[in-house]
Amino acid sequence: MEGAGSSGEGELKMVERKACFKSDVWKHFGFSLKRNEKGENVTDKEKTICRHCQTVIKYKLGNTSNMRSHLFNHHPEKVREDMGSKIKPGQKTIKEVFTASLPQNSVRAQRITRCIGEYIAKDLRPFSVVDNEGFKRLVNMLEPKYKIPSRPHFSQTVLPALYKETREKVAQSLKQAECISITTDGWTSRATQSYVTITAHAMTSEWEIKAFVLQTRVLFESHTGHNIGEVLKAAVSEWELDMIYNNNHQGIAVVTDNARNMGVAVKKAGLSPHVKCFAHTLNLASQAGLKVNRVSRLLGRVRRVAAFFHRSSTATAVLTSKQQMLNLPVHKLIMDVVTRWNSSLNMIERYLEQQQAIAAALLSSEVRHNAREIDTVDPADIADAEDIVKLLTPLKKATTVLCDESRPTVSLIMPLKHMIQVSMAPCNADSNTVSQMKAAILNDLADRYQGEQAEFLYESSALDPRFRALPHLNNSERDDIFIRLKLKATQMQNQNPREEEGAASGSHKDVSGQSKTYLPQKAHAVGGVSPPSKKTALEDLFSDSFSHRDCRTPHTAQIDADIEMYRKEPSISLTACPLKWWKENAQRYPLLSTLAMSYLSVPATSVPNERVFSVAGDIVNAQRAQLLPDNVDMLIFLKKNLFLSE
Repeated sequence: MEGAGSSGEGELKMVERKACFKSDVWKHFGFSLKRNEKGENVTDKEKTICRHCQTVIKYKLGNTSNMRSHLFNHHPEKVREDMGSKIKPGQKTIKEVFTASLPQNSVRAQRITRCIGEYIAKDLRPFSVVDNEGFKRLVNMLEPKYKIPSRPHFSQTVLPALYKETREKVAQSLKQAECISITTDGWTSRATQSYVTITAHAMTSEWEIKAFVLQTRVLFESHTGHNIGEVLKAAVSEWELDMIYNNNHQGIAVVTDNARNMGVAVKKAGLSPHVKCFAHTLNLASQAGLKVNRVSRLLGRVRRVAAFFHRSSTATAVLTSKQQMLNLPVHKLIMDVVTRWNSSLNMIERYLEQQQAIAAALLSSEVRHNAREIDTVDPADIADAEDIVKLLTPLKKATTVLCDESRPTVSLIMPLKHMIQVSMAPCNADSNTVSQMKAAILNDLADRYQGEQAEFLYESSALDPRFRALPHLNNSERDDIFIRLKLKATQMQNQNPREEEGAASGSHKDVSGQSKTYLPQKAHAVGGVSPPSKKTALEDLFSDSFSHRDCRTPHTAQIDADIEMYRKEPSISLTACPLKWWKENAQRYPLLSTLAMSYLSVPATSVPNERVFSVAGDIVNAQRAQLLPDNVDMLIFLKKNLFLSE
């Protein structure tokens, strides 16, 4: 085949490629001919000729790169024709392969969808986030081939699946717990819908406390103790908490606020012991102190000043300028929430910190004419404010201690109550304002934690190696507490007769001959318990007078010895972890350690729940005020529990 072009040796001739050259590029090129020394035409294998433009291309045996480059640069339409001719019916082009969406059932697409669901749940995002332009742009940048499912897909499929999976993990963790207590409290959303949230606190065999939000239930009816009690009963049944053996044989401990309806609810649910939230108790006592007339007036003045700076951008700018000029921290003033005593304390503390900057800002020409109606805080008010902060700081520290979820706190209640009562004792140096506040706080605390509730709390403190000395009680009161603990340990031992021998010695051997620490076995489901044997007539007549328990004096003596030895132990540091101490000493005190496990798993406050309520306030906001109660339950549950098992 001949082609146009010249080589300097006359007319170029082109020969067809041989069959051995299988590359598609040879459709567009051939070898040139040249004359040898004898004048014969031979193939020039160092040059190829383009069929389309007769350009001569250098060729090295087996290397077609130069020819391909020529085609792509000068004849791209021929390349497209070749690619099109190769595609079979139904086969995707290279472009289609790289731009095709991921199938929704592919592993990668499912992982991305799950992660978006986790993001919605854990960070409290509304379902509508998947429709937001910025979010879609972000996802497209990370994975262009992924198509975000619809909002209903997340609300009806993805998050319910996460909820089901997480619920199964929580249920399994509860079944493996040694003992469980619950906290409960009511709250109201911004949509004025009332809810009750229930949290379980589980003690593991490794002496660790884990908190799980179980459920959030809407209260369509009035907040009566009867209605809340039904919610509690349903939660215990639904999560099978009644089937989980509590080693203290006292049932499931419940922590609630001090409202009367909660007391009725706990009785209705048949739960005990009932502990009143100490953080709520401190709030009530502190509020009583803050209601003293002079203190109330002072709070009103400070509140109006803070509100003024919050309303005025000009005043805020001037305040910031004065803070910088006086080398004060550039902090905003705090507005208190009247139902939270610590927020009132924070408001006063911030005012005292910024009082110079506030005074300078209020006197400035830019602000003065708009601040005429603000009452001036005089030196006497400042002195009162400083006294209030000093008086309430121990209560604030006590609240902070109680909010630590990783350690048992119920044992702290009575020592903290005693400490507060001592700090509130009248003093000759007290100002009139301080004297009135102390009296109001002491009066409010006086009747808190009495009767059986006080007994339970003192027993908890006795089982905490930090407080077992109980220095705030007299010898008779301390002895009574340990007598009650001895009776409970004996009762627990008698209800586990198969383990008596192991309890007496502190350990027993398993079939492999290895020593194992004695801990009473947890109860199983009803189907797994052997039915009690029928009493004979003689046993029926004389069981109360001639109980087989009379024969267990050696074990009673062992319990006496254990308690005596435990009471002689040196108290551990207040910064030490009592759970760690019991874990290390469980084998020395097998029965007492089991009692300690059941007592120290009870939190002293429902504040962990109330932390959830601030979370719930984010969930049930104006954007999602119409959420179904089931969605509120699911979102709060996932927010608190989603990654706990990891």
